[in-house]
Amino acid sequence: MNLISWNVNGIRACVNKGFIEFFKEVEADIFCIQETKCQPEQVDLQFEGYEAYYYSAERKGYSGTAIYTKIKPKSVTYGIGIEEHDKEGRVITLEFDNYYLVTIYTPNAKRELERLAYRQVWEDEIRRYLLKLDSKKPVIMCGDLNVAHQEIDLKNPKSNRGNAGFTDEERGKMTELLQAGFVDTYRYLYPNQEEAYTWWSYMGRAREKNIGWRIDYFIVSDKIKTQIKEATIYSEVYGSDHCPVGLEIEL
Repeated sequence: MNLISWNVNGIRACVNKGFIEFFKEVEADIFCIQETKCQPEQVDLQFEGYEAYYYSAERKGYSGTAIYTKIKPKSVTYGIGIEEHDKEGRVITLEFDNYYLVTIYTPNAKRELERLAYRQVWEDEIRRYLLKLDSKKPVIMCGDLNVAHQEIDLKNPKSNRGNAGFTDEERGKMTELLQAGFVDTYRYLYPNQEEAYTWWSYMGRAREKNIGWRIDYFIVSDKIKTQIKEATIYSEVYGSDHCPVGLEIEL
Protein backbone atom coordinates (compact mmCIF):
# COMPACT_ATOMS: atom_id res chain seq x y z
CA MET A 1 0.00 0.00 0.00
CA ASN A 2 1.37 3.36 -1.06
CA LEU A 3 0.48 6.40 1.07
CA ILE A 4 1.36 10.09 0.59
CA SER A 5 1.07 13.11 2.89
CA TRP A 6 1.67 16.73 1.85
CA ASN A 7 1.19 20.11 3.47
CA VAL A 8 0.30 22.05 0.33
CA ASN A 9 0.16 25.51 1.97
CA GLY A 10 -3.07 26.29 0.11
CA ILE A 11 -4.51 23.68 -2.24
CA ARG A 12 -5.78 26.24 -4.74
CA ALA A 13 -2.30 27.73 -5.11
CA CYS A 14 -0.60 24.33 -5.19
CA VAL A 15 -2.84 23.11 -8.01
CA ASN A 16 -1.14 25.74 -10.17
CA LYS A 17 2.32 24.63 -9.05
CA GLY A 18 2.37 20.96 -9.98
CA PHE A 19 0.03 19.32 -7.48
CA ILE A 20 -2.10 17.53 -10.08
CA GLU A 21 0.93 16.24 -11.95
CA PHE A 22 2.50 14.81 -8.78
CA PHE A 23 -0.81 13.34 -7.62
CA LYS A 24 -1.24 11.45 -10.90
CA GLU A 25 2.41 10.42 -11.12
CA VAL A 26 2.65 8.96 -7.62
CA GLU A 27 -0.60 6.93 -7.88
CA ALA A 28 -1.08 6.70 -4.12
CA ASP A 29 -3.71 4.44 -2.63
CA ILE A 30 -4.39 7.19 -0.08
CA PHE A 31 -3.24 10.81 -0.45
CA CYS A 32 -3.48 13.04 2.64
CA ILE A 33 -3.33 16.83 2.51
CA GLN A 34 -2.79 19.46 5.19
CA GLU A 35 -3.28 23.24 5.14
CA THR A 36 -5.87 23.23 2.36
CA LYS A 37 -6.84 26.82 3.25
CA CYS A 38 -10.25 26.55 1.63
CA GLN A 39 -13.89 25.64 2.09
CA PRO A 40 -15.14 22.61 0.10
CA GLU A 41 -17.12 24.78 -2.30
CA GLN A 42 -13.97 26.76 -3.16
CA VAL A 43 -12.19 23.85 -4.83
CA ASP A 44 -13.47 21.32 -7.33
CA LEU A 45 -10.63 18.82 -7.46
CA GLN A 46 -11.68 15.33 -8.43
CA PHE A 47 -9.62 12.36 -9.55
CA GLU A 48 -11.01 9.26 -11.20
CA GLY A 49 -11.07 6.30 -8.84
CA TYR A 50 -10.73 8.40 -5.67
CA GLU A 51 -13.19 9.50 -3.03
CA ALA A 52 -12.42 12.85 -1.42
CA TYR A 53 -13.03 14.00 2.16
CA TYR A 54 -12.44 17.64 3.12
CA TYR A 55 -12.49 19.13 6.62
CA SER A 56 -12.27 22.92 6.66
CA ALA A 57 -11.64 25.41 9.43
CA GLU A 58 -14.46 27.70 10.51
CA ARG A 59 -12.15 30.59 9.66
CA LYS A 60 -11.90 30.94 5.89
CA GLY A 61 -8.53 30.62 4.19
CA TYR A 62 -6.95 28.93 7.22
CA SER A 63 -5.77 25.44 8.15
CA GLY A 64 -7.89 22.52 6.87
CA THR A 65 -7.21 18.92 5.86
CA ALA A 66 -8.30 16.54 3.11
CA ILE A 67 -7.90 12.91 2.10
CA TYR A 68 -8.23 11.27 -1.31
CA THR A 69 -8.56 7.49 -1.17
CA LYS A 70 -8.95 4.67 -3.67
CA ILE A 71 -10.00 2.37 -0.84
CA LYS A 72 -13.51 3.02 0.45
CA PRO A 73 -13.46 3.49 4.23
CA LYS A 74 -15.89 1.86 6.63
CA SER A 75 -16.36 5.21 8.37
CA VAL A 76 -15.07 8.80 8.32
CA THR A 77 -14.61 10.96 11.43
CA TYR A 78 -13.90 14.69 11.37
CA GLY A 79 -12.10 16.06 14.43
CA ILE A 80 -11.52 14.26 17.71
CA GLY A 81 -14.82 15.03 19.40
CA ILE A 82 -13.58 17.95 21.50
CA GLU A 83 -15.08 21.28 20.44
CA GLU A 84 -12.07 23.33 21.50
CA HIS A 85 -9.88 21.39 19.05
CA ASP A 86 -12.34 20.84 16.23
CA LYS A 87 -12.82 24.38 14.92
CA GLU A 88 -9.77 24.45 12.66
CA GLY A 89 -10.31 21.34 10.50
CA ARG A 90 -7.12 19.66 11.62
CA VAL A 91 -7.92 15.94 11.92
CA ILE A 92 -9.63 13.41 9.63
CA THR A 93 -9.84 9.71 10.50
CA LEU A 94 -10.70 6.97 8.04
CA GLU A 95 -11.55 3.54 9.42
CA PHE A 96 -10.71 0.50 7.31
CA ASP A 97 -11.14 -3.20 8.00
CA ASN A 98 -7.83 -3.72 9.76
CA TYR A 99 -6.42 -0.24 10.48
CA TYR A 100 -7.19 3.44 11.02
CA LEU A 101 -5.69 6.19 8.85
CA VAL A 102 -5.46 9.59 10.54
CA THR A 103 -4.20 12.78 8.95
CA ILE A 104 -3.27 15.64 11.28
CA TYR A 105 -2.25 19.26 10.87
CA THR A 106 -0.80 20.17 14.26
CA PRO A 107 -1.18 23.81 15.43
CA ASN A 108 1.97 25.90 15.18
CA ALA A 109 3.20 27.29 18.49
CA LYS A 110 3.84 30.59 16.64
CA ARG A 111 6.80 32.94 16.70
CA GLU A 112 6.37 34.27 20.24
CA LEU A 113 5.18 30.82 21.42
CA GLU A 114 1.74 32.32 22.00
CA ARG A 115 0.06 28.98 21.25
CA LEU A 116 2.56 26.76 23.06
CA ALA A 117 0.30 26.23 26.09
CA TYR A 118 -2.61 25.31 23.81
CA ARG A 119 -0.30 23.11 21.78
CA GLN A 120 0.59 21.11 24.90
CA VAL A 121 -3.09 20.45 25.64
CA TRP A 122 -3.64 19.50 21.98
CA GLU A 123 -0.75 17.02 22.07
CA ASP A 124 -2.13 15.27 25.15
CA GLU A 125 -5.61 14.99 23.63
CA ILE A 126 -4.27 13.73 20.29
CA ARG A 127 -2.18 11.08 22.06
CA ARG A 128 -5.23 9.91 24.01
CA TYR A 129 -7.26 9.84 20.79
CA LEU A 130 -4.67 7.79 18.93
CA LEU A 131 -4.27 5.37 21.83
CA LYS A 132 -8.03 4.84 21.92
CA LEU A 133 -7.97 3.96 18.22
CA ASP A 134 -4.89 1.80 18.70
CA SER A 135 -6.69 -0.26 21.34
CA LYS A 136 -9.10 -1.38 18.58
CA LYS A 137 -6.83 -1.78 15.54
CA PRO A 138 -3.45 -0.44 14.33
CA VAL A 139 -3.08 3.23 13.44
CA ILE A 140 -1.29 4.97 10.58
CA MET A 141 -1.03 8.68 11.31
CA CYS A 142 0.49 11.27 9.01
CA GLY A 143 0.76 14.98 8.58
CA ASP A 144 2.53 18.21 9.35
CA LEU A 145 3.20 17.79 13.07
CA ASN A 146 5.08 21.11 13.34
CA VAL A 147 7.97 19.71 15.36
CA ALA A 148 11.49 18.62 14.55
CA HIS A 149 11.91 15.81 17.06
CA GLN A 150 15.68 15.39 17.23
CA GLU A 151 18.67 17.60 16.47
CA ILE A 152 19.26 15.56 13.32
CA ASP A 153 15.84 16.71 12.07
CA LEU A 154 16.83 20.32 11.35
CA LYS A 155 19.82 22.11 9.89
CA ASN A 156 20.60 24.47 12.78
CA PRO A 157 19.49 22.88 16.05
CA LYS A 158 21.58 24.99 18.39
CA SER A 159 20.39 28.37 17.12
CA ASN A 160 16.77 27.16 16.87
CA ARG A 161 16.44 25.59 20.30
CA GLY A 162 13.47 27.20 22.04
CA ASN A 163 11.93 28.42 18.79
CA ALA A 164 8.50 27.25 17.65
CA GLY A 165 8.79 23.70 16.37
CA PHE A 166 11.95 22.99 18.36
CA THR A 167 11.05 23.79 21.94
CA ASP A 168 11.83 21.24 24.64
CA GLU A 169 8.09 21.07 25.33
CA GLU A 170 7.10 20.17 21.76
CA ARG A 171 9.92 17.68 21.36
CA GLY A 172 8.99 16.14 24.70
CA LYS A 173 5.40 15.59 23.57
CA MET A 174 6.65 13.82 20.44
CA THR A 175 8.80 11.59 22.64
CA GLU A 176 5.75 10.84 24.81
CA LEU A 177 3.75 9.85 21.73
CA LEU A 178 6.44 7.49 20.47
CA GLN A 179 6.97 5.98 23.91
CA ALA A 180 3.22 5.34 24.14
CA GLY A 181 3.52 2.74 21.38
CA PHE A 182 4.15 4.46 18.05
CA VAL A 183 7.01 4.60 15.54
CA ASP A 184 8.41 7.40 13.38
CA THR A 185 8.60 5.42 10.13
CA TYR A 186 11.38 7.44 8.53
CA ARG A 187 13.67 7.21 11.55
CA TYR A 188 12.80 3.53 11.96
CA LEU A 189 14.33 2.86 8.54
CA TYR A 190 16.90 5.65 8.48
CA PRO A 191 17.95 6.43 12.07
CA ASN A 192 21.13 8.29 11.12
CA GLN A 193 20.15 9.97 7.84
CA GLU A 194 21.18 13.63 7.96
CA GLU A 195 19.88 16.56 5.89
CA ALA A 196 16.53 14.85 5.33
CA TYR A 197 14.08 17.73 5.54
CA THR A 198 10.45 18.33 4.57
CA TRP A 199 10.04 22.09 5.15
CA TRP A 200 12.12 25.10 4.18
CA SER A 201 11.61 28.80 4.81
CA TYR A 202 10.83 30.91 1.77
CA MET A 203 13.51 33.34 2.95
CA GLY A 204 17.22 33.35 2.25
CA ARG A 205 17.14 30.69 -0.49
CA ALA A 206 16.74 28.12 2.28
CA ARG A 207 15.50 25.36 0.02
CA GLU A 208 18.25 25.89 -2.51
CA LYS A 209 20.77 25.58 0.34
CA ASN A 210 18.79 22.76 2.01
CA ILE A 211 18.49 24.69 5.28
CA GLY A 212 15.38 22.85 6.40
CA TRP A 213 13.41 21.01 9.04
CA ARG A 214 11.80 17.55 9.05
CA ILE A 215 8.35 18.24 10.47
CA ASP A 216 6.15 16.05 8.25
CA TYR A 217 5.75 12.45 9.33
CA PHE A 218 4.21 9.04 8.92
CA ILE A 219 3.82 7.49 12.37
CA VAL A 220 2.43 4.00 12.88
CA SER A 221 1.48 1.71 15.73
CA ASP A 222 4.47 -0.17 17.06
CA LYS A 223 2.65 -3.47 16.39
CA ILE A 224 2.89 -2.96 12.59
CA LYS A 225 6.39 -1.51 12.35
CA THR A 226 7.81 -4.70 10.81
CA GLN A 227 5.37 -4.23 7.92
CA ILE A 228 6.96 -0.89 6.93
CA LYS A 229 8.57 -1.34 3.50
CA GLU A 230 9.76 2.17 2.65
CA ALA A 231 9.58 5.76 3.88
CA THR A 232 10.22 8.49 1.33
CA ILE A 233 10.85 12.23 1.39
CA TYR A 234 10.07 13.75 -2.01
CA SER A 235 12.40 16.70 -1.60
CA GLU A 236 12.57 17.23 -5.37
CA VAL A 237 8.84 18.04 -5.50
CA TYR A 238 8.05 21.75 -5.30
CA GLY A 239 4.69 23.56 -5.11
CA SER A 240 4.71 24.36 -1.39
CA ASP A 241 7.18 25.27 1.34
CA HIS A 242 6.78 21.61 2.38
CA CYS A 243 7.54 18.60 0.21
CA PRO A 244 5.45 15.41 0.18
CA VAL A 245 6.38 12.40 2.29
CA GLY A 246 5.46 8.80 1.56
CA LEU A 247 5.01 5.45 3.24
CA GLU A 248 4.91 2.01 1.71
CA ILE A 249 3.47 -0.52 4.11
CA GLU A 250 2.08 -4.03 3.79
CA LEU A 251 -1.16 -4.55 5.67
